[in-house]
Amino acid sequence: MSSDLRKPLMGRQKRKSAGSLRRFSVLGVLTVIAVGGIGGFSVYTALSPGNLERSSTAPNVVLSDNASDPAASAQAKNDTAIDPLSLQNGRSGAHVQRNTMDDGNVVSVFSPRSRDGDGPVLMSGQTYGQDLRVATQPNEDLLEDNAFGRIPKVSADGLRPMEQYARPWSGARGTRIAIIVGGLGLSQTGTQKAIRDLPPEVTLGFAASGNSLQRWMQEGRREGHEILLQVPFEPFGYPGTNPGPDTLLVGDPVKLNLERLHRSMAKITNYTGIMNYLGGRMMADEKALEPVMRDIGKRGLLFLDDGSSAQSKSATIAKALSAPAGFSDLQLDDQVNENAILRKLDDLERIARRNGSAIGVASAFDESIKAIAKWSVEAQGRGIEIVGVSALVSDKAGQ
Repeated sequence: MSSDLRKPLMGRQKRKSAGSLRRFSVLGVLTVIAVGGIGGFSVYTALSPGNLERSSTAPNVVLSDNASDPAASAQAKNDTAIDPLSLQNGRSGAHVQRNTMDDGNVVSVFSPRSRDGDGPVLMSGQTYGQDLRVATQPNEDLLEDNAFGRIPKVSADGLRPMEQYARPWSGARGTRIAIIVGGLGLSQTGTQKAIRDLPPEVTLGFAASGNSLQRWMQEGRREGHEILLQVPFEPFGYPGTNPGPDTLLVGDPVKLNLERLHRSMAKITNYTGIMNYLGGRMMADEKALEPVMRDIGKRGLLFLDDGSSAQSKSATIAKALSAPAGFSDLQLDDQVNENAILRKLDDLERIARRNGSAIGVASAFDESIKAIAKWSVEAQGRGIEIVGVSALVSDKAGQ
């Protein structure tokens, strides 16, 4: 026995009988034949032009516009170059029908349609929002030419600028706050400081009368900010108080005011909506304001009332038009003092916890930027989600 233990393991193995070897050989041959058949069929399927075509009777896809898109919340982690001209929006190639339900939710029904051309299409993978790698570039499908330049429009398949250029958010049903810092473009140093120091969740408002707007827009979008365009509306005391060129005036014809609006719209791209710049008198005049808000909504933009006028008719008009609109709950820096602004931000948080969400507006003062940057970090630690303003507008347009 001891001699057997010293023998190599292979030396102690039993010999296989001839019958076993023959059976193994037959099984091996059959296995090779089966694998070869499957591989050949796969190659045939891949190379045959008609074998992988989609059925022309593909079912409709139904999505709720109030549901979050998990893919939209993913941000680009590198600067890999992508040709923006090769990107199509997430609804390209589909018929879109939006329906407003009894509970106020907007449900979109997507059904397939034929697409021009037979080349490949690179999909962005986002229903809402824009990949940061191409966020500085406008979607050409959302622009139309007019006498003043290129202004926003809804695309042929129903995508709106307020969706394309929105800042994605988590979709969680927690407490949400939107903060808009306006007046950008009026001061080069102030604009640069706001873009550099404010968290990317803060929405930036660019004044139509500002300078180098397209350049600053690109800087802001590159940092992840959502953008609004501030259009000058007639204030009480005009022209003693003058918000700048192309101010929309109560006493002027609708056609002239729309021309002024479109001239301002052409100053910049990649914004989700319009916010009034001053404009107490215009905001209080329903007859003058209604056609302006109608045009803004028709172009797929939201309208944000900055809350500066207690007599504003914007909410009434937006409801009548079923237009996407929002209303600021607080002016955060009516006192330009850091501690006072921090207290206002705490007030805004209390409003948001009571109502589920809140909107605050400030100007690009150094004190405002510093206070908002500090408070935002602390608020997120308390479970507050700061979102782009488009996430909080009341949207029952159902275009």
